[in-house]
Amino acid sequence: MSAAQPDPGAQPGAAQTSAPAAQDAAATRTPGTLLKWLGLPIALLIAAVGFGLGLGQGLPVQEVIFYTVATFALVTWVWRYYTQHGGAARPGSGAATEAAAAQRARPRPVRAFLLRWRAVLIGILLVLAVFGIASVSVSGFFNALNIISALVLIALLIFSALMGRFVQANKSAFIGLVVLVGLFVIGSLEIDGFISPGNLRSMLLFASFLGLASVGQTLVALLGGLDLSIPFVIGAANVGLLYLISLGMPSWLAVIVVLVIGALIGLVNGFLSFRLQGQALILSLGVGFAVSGSTQIVTSLGSSFAGNVFGQVPHWLSNLAAMNGSTFGLPIPPVILVWIAVAIGLILGMRHTAYGRYVYALGGNRTSASRLMISERRYWIAAYAVSGVSSALTGALLLGWSGGGFIGVGQPYLFTTLAAVVIGGTSLLGGAGGYGFTVIGVLVLQVLTSFLVGIGLTFQWQQFIFGLLILPMVALYARSPHIRTQV
Repeated sequence: MSAAQPDPGAQPGAAQTSAPAAQDAAATRTPGTLLKWLGLPIALLIAAVGFGLGLGQGLPVQEVIFYTVATFALVTWVWRYYTQHGGAARPGSGAATEAAAAQRARPRPVRAFLLRWRAVLIGILLVLAVFGIASVSVSGFFNALNIISALVLIALLIFSALMGRFVQANKSAFIGLVVLVGLFVIGSLEIDGFISPGNLRSMLLFASFLGLASVGQTLVALLGGLDLSIPFVIGAANVGLLYLISLGMPSWLAVIVVLVIGALIGLVNGFLSFRLQGQALILSLGVGFAVSGSTQIVTSLGSSFAGNVFGQVPHWLSNLAAMNGSTFGLPIPPVILVWIAVAIGLILGMRHTAYGRYVYALGGNRTSASRLMISERRYWIAAYAVSGVSSALTGALLLGWSGGGFIGVGQPYLFTTLAAVVIGGTSLLGGAGGYGFTVIGVLVLQVLTSFLVGIGLTFQWQQFIFGLLILPMVALYARSPHIRTQV
């Protein structure tokens, strides 16, 4: 019997009845989806009304924000519960037939539009929510320039969504560049002198520190790990270098000693974390605490200023990293050129050397890499060693910038190095991304920081904005399948 002939044992009409039943079931599920989406604008509307009433009654802004968020969450939960339990029609009943007929009469393009552009719509709602909260929390925030800036940001969101369909190879880099351009446009509109040579030099200087500190974090992330000892190594190098100089050691030799110690710390970190990869995250944090504590013990012997070391920073180190540093007579701090050279060398090296190819291979699929006789332990330990050296170098350069040693100088870099890697688009699961992406993330963070400081937002608001920026980035990149699932 050929495949094209019908089965004589099949019941008459079975095929005819199965297709309509499937259509009715699909049509029954569709109204539930629309109802769930309808609950979101209803919850936002109720929350907005409550927000306005609270402000109109003169209640404290903190209480109004709290009750608005609570109202939104409660309405959303009640609506979701109703659509899943109370309002769902049973398949096969008359209500299901009526729902299917009603669904056929509804315009399907609306549902398709909501599903297709839901990420953009959520982003626009977030921008409007932040703008509204900032308008009532920050004095003088609601003005024409801020309204134009919000509209520009919304337009960039729509533009990136439209063009992102045609950019598949390096979507994260494209999105990062769009965000970077948007921040520059908004900053130039909002802040006088935002794109002046002095402010650009300042942003590049601080981006250089963050970029150098993120070198090791990027390499470790490409292998699927994280290094939480970076801020502690930065602080220890900052204090330890000035301590060695105060003991009479030549400054150039002291820098070499600090870099060697940083490499040794990275080797220990890499070896232990490789042996105990299930606890690698906490292990690197423990190593960082140990390094910070031991440095304070050594440098505070005979001193009552634990965590701080006083001394004279050599002129060449100050010129290397200070704001007023110069390169061959030009008003450009040399550390900026150092970072550019490191970035170019690392990007080219990761693309055109065996080390770079092996790192991507290990991060993509360890099993396949081991079958190719690639030593995972060697490259894992080497990545952590590079992280230790780059962290120590950052601490030494920060000494030239500040002019004094402080053990806590590296604390902000625990968050910002991770943020730069994530915003740039390097996968924390390993195997995807690179330092070029991290450079974009560093620039986005630094320009955003300069913008937030320029409009007068406090450190707490800066952290809040950073979190809102990281969440959609992580959600966007997490939707892409890992490379090991595509092999």
